[in-house]
Amino acid sequence: MSTCMENTDWDFVLQFVSEPLEMELSHVPERPVAERTHSAVPVQVPTPPDSFTSSPVDPPAEEDTLVSVSTTFFPGANIYSHPPDFVLLSSDSVFFYVHTRALLGVSENNFGGLLPLSSKATTGQLGPVLVVPESSTILNIILHAVYNMQCSHYSPSFESLAAALSALTDYGVSLKRHVGPSTALYSLLLSHAPLYPLELYTLAASHDLYDLAVPTSSHLLSFSLASLTDEMVDRIGAIYLKRLFFLHFGRADALKRLLLPPPHPHAPTNACDFTEQKRLTRAWALASAYLAWDARPDLSTNAIESALAPLGDQISCELCRKALRDRLKTLIIQWSAVKRTI
Repeated sequence: MSTCMENTDWDFVLQFVSEPLEMELSHVPERPVAERTHSAVPVQVPTPPDSFTSSPVDPPAEEDTLVSVSTTFFPGANIYSHPPDFVLLSSDSVFFYVHTRALLGVSENNFGGLLPLSSKATTGQLGPVLVVPESSTILNIILHAVYNMQCSHYSPSFESLAAALSALTDYGVSLKRHVGPSTALYSLLLSHAPLYPLELYTLAASHDLYDLAVPTSSHLLSFSLASLTDEMVDRIGAIYLKRLFFLHFGRADALKRLLLPPPHPHAPTNACDFTEQKRLTRAWALASAYLAWDARPDLSTNAIESALAPLGDQISCELCRKALRDRLKTLIIQWSAVKRTI
């Protein structure tokens, strides 16, 4: 009995070791979605020897067993108008107390054909239990989406979010409805766009989530289209691939058109006639040709200003300098207005 209690004590201590001691600063680990709780489970006591048949026998002892229960979907959670009526058990043995009505209300295929409960569910001490193939991390994201709740405090990884979207589709949950711009899952996915722009765009394209693909595409302006692999192209699909190409080519063409007009000439003066002003026109043409030759869709306004503003240092005419400043200001405003998304 002392050995059993000692093992239970160690289990209680080890439950708090949820993060590795050495962590990479650039990676935020996923927070645990469950905690262990004690559950009274009767333990069978061996039959005493025959010589003690007439002696009184102590009642069976009870042993505390640790059970992992979701920190959000637990029996007393106030997340729905009715108490939970069955349990989803993840592949890593975490219990999620949920509501049949909530799951059926968002699913178009009876939650993957698992509902209503039938022989697939086992009735145990905790009520009807339905085992699902997803891990607790994935199932936690799925249920937060179903109940339209925030799960950002769990810090799920991008890989977990992508797997959850595929599982939601399998369970008949509409992604256009539950990953729309006003949903918590949409905001959580979009927060990964700076670090995983291509992966998120591919994920959005594969599920036809246009509202998610549009803001994500702005993070792909610096991406080299030549580095796309056949696998990436297959997953993105023809429609969203065309939109991405048109975004890149369209911005490059727009930059070339905007660079073409030189500074507007001023009225000739004694110190600067039309012939003298041609020096500024030629200098602008050379500098703009340099920018247009390597026209990148992610070219910044600072890069444009750095390339064209120094032209004024070689000009003595103040009217020509003013014309250059005005032209550069107009160019920057026009380039900033060019569409940055698909």
